Amino acid sequence: MPTRFRLEDSVLAGNLRRIEQTVRRNGGRTWLVGGCVRDLLLGRQPRDLDIEILGISPGQVHALLAEHFSVQFVGKAFEVFKLQGLPIDISIPSRILADGISIPSLARQADPGIPIDEALARRDFTINAMAWDPDTMELRDPFNGRGDLDARILRHASTRFAEDPLRVLRGMQLAARFDLTVAPETVALCQTLSQEGQPSERLWEEWKKLLLQGRKPSLGLHFLRQCGWLRFYPELAALQGCPQDPIWHPEGDVWIHTLHCLDWFATERTGHEPDDLAVGLGILCHDFGKPATTREDYGRITSRGHESEGAGPTSRFLERLTNQHDLIDEVIPLVCCHLRPRALHEAKASDSAVRRLAKQVQRIDRLVRVARADHAGRPPKQFDGFPAGEWLLARAQQLAVDRQAPLPIVMGRHLLELGVQPGPDMGRLLDDCYEAQLDGDFETLEEGLTYVKSRLSAPC
Repeated sequence: MPTRFRLEDSVLAGNLRRIEQTVRRNGGRTWLVGGCVRDLLLGRQPRDLDIEILGISPGQVHALLAEHFSVQFVGKAFEVFKLQGLPIDISIPSRILADGISIPSLARQADPGIPIDEALARRDFTINAMAWDPDTMELRDPFNGRGDLDARILRHASTRFAEDPLRVLRGMQLAARFDLTVAPETVALCQTLSQEGQPSERLWEEWKKLLLQGRKPSLGLHFLRQCGWLRFYPELAALQGCPQDPIWHPEGDVWIHTLHCLDWFATERTGHEPDDLAVGLGILCHDFGKPATTREDYGRITSRGHESEGAGPTSRFLERLTNQHDLIDEVIPLVCCHLRPRALHEAKASDSAVRRLAKQVQRIDRLVRVARADHAGRPPKQFDGFPAGEWLLARAQQLAVDRQAPLPIVMGRHLLELGVQPGPDMGRLLDDCYEAQLDGDFETLEEGLTYVKSRLSAPC
């Protein structure tokens, strides 16, 4: 084997060695499988390990592992073991207790006697259907995954691919992450599958990988379109063929524009997952309002009001993928305000306008990233660095509102000290104080209390 088949992470390597030696002493065989083998062939260091153990019963595997690790069972048949505190999953090959293509309700039974090649046939794509024995250094590649990896082709390993329809979404993110072209026969098979009835948690994991790890997200979405799976995402499907002003958007329709924006975003991810995820979703959804608002007025194509119109389809799209309502609430303002950086820059807007935008979106720094990708995703139009975004971000940083809404200076406890009783009147006065603060009428607590006293002494 090539020397690049080497784990540089000493913790992973040490634990793999311990597992392999224990298994071998007890008559079994250890295989690294799946993505970690793929990554090693690409010269990348895997962040986690998938191990299959053959020749030993599940009960014996558990007993052996428990001598060295804290072990957690996964699956009804206890086919998978997770090692607590370590990015290592260990599985026993299994058979489906039915003939033909399986369905999710069919039972599996662990079978440690399955040949490794047969176990690999149940994997999704050829590039993930390879196994490496860290003891003998043997590589098993029954479906020429190494050749497909070298040729940058994504191809299903066998007809067992259809056992899990969500492998289509796995193909989406893999094509994007590894810059792969999907084989025509794989596209044809995916066209026969459906995501109906699949849990949103599994959908979400694949979409997250597309946005957080995809080098070219456009390739993943192009594959989804080829498979006919945009029918499950009508908000995305509606972008196809939605025209744009060719002067401002020479790249084509809204679908093409969105793909360009996502590819730009992929080159500028920060590596901070919460920020990248919110920004990526904001970019994916930023023009969801255009299909409902696009018109031709006096020979020009316009989409007036598409920012606010995008709130509804963005909410519906995300709610089908995740129940993380806090995240959805973070993304929707990015969609509704993605043109504001340019508008405020052109108007040379006041500090008050910047503060009010921060109140609306919470994170101006994220909004600027969405607007920047929107501005950049218009080839062959030359990208000018987006000075509007730089201007807005600098202003927001000066006002300390680039990463949060302005914090209220005058609080309820201050009003209590001035003799204001709790109730609706206090609430209205607090709101009035906050609006005055946003307008720049005061910047310190002392000034704020002076403002309150003037309001309390003013005639009704």
